[in-house]
Amino acid sequence: MKLLKISYIDELFNDYDYVKYPENTFFKVGWEIIVKNDDLLKIASIVSIEDKDDVDVTTSFVRVATKRDREQHNKNKKDSIEALTLAQEKSLELDLDMHFISSFYTFDRKQLFLCYTADARVDFRELAKVLAQRYKTRIELRQIGVRDRAKKVGGLGPCGLFLCCSTFLTDFASVSINMAKNQFLALNPTKINGSCGRLLCCLNYEDEVYTELKKGLPSIGSLVETNDGLGKVTEVDVFKRTYKAEFKDKGVLEFSVNK
Repeated sequence: MKLLKISYIDELFNDYDYVKYPENTFFKVGWEIIVKNDDLLKIASIVSIEDKDDVDVTTSFVRVATKRDREQHNKNKKDSIEALTLAQEKSLELDLDMHFISSFYTFDRKQLFLCYTADARVDFRELAKVLAQRYKTRIELRQIGVRDRAKKVGGLGPCGLFLCCSTFLTDFASVSINMAKNQFLALNPTKINGSCGRLLCCLNYEDEVYTELKKGLPSIGSLVETNDGLGKVTEVDVFKRTYKAEFKDKGVLEFSVNK
């Protein structure tokens, strides 16, 4: 089955979706199209054209975006920014602890999404009522996490590169403090936490490699029996396949482990 892989424009994370390739129609990657999903019209960009048979397609193609559609999209974008500013102002007036991050209209303006972060659950019913009266459409206030916020806002990581989450990561894999320990990293929050304040996503990248390299090597702090007696492991180098052990009478000695 020939499908158009699309990315929704201006929505929270430009999520990918699939649309059946209409017969007798020509498309190019990068074209903007209007699609229908959950009874809402949305504007999307074609990411690729693929042949897939294992995709459950629930979104339908409507038309290639016209000049008038793009004008409508630009108006939606401008109005959603205005709504974002108003939402932040009204939340302060209502003494709500909310920090608004982004907003967007569906193409047909039947729904306005406003995304925010908060330390706890917020009773925003009064705020939603004020916004609905002002904009005469369905309002959805969506709370997102700090990692989602970093993905949306972007920035530079401690490595000096743009954040992985805002460039190429499509989801957030689980990251644990054990990964930092496994890679012999200092458990200093300023070193192992990202811009979002959570553990760095990149701790995932080399964790399996370290686990594999450590096979056959003793753990730091463990006791090892050697030709020089019983020693306590003080240091391990997984790349050289060596470790250092401290002995009561001989000090610190280095040993090599065969692969």
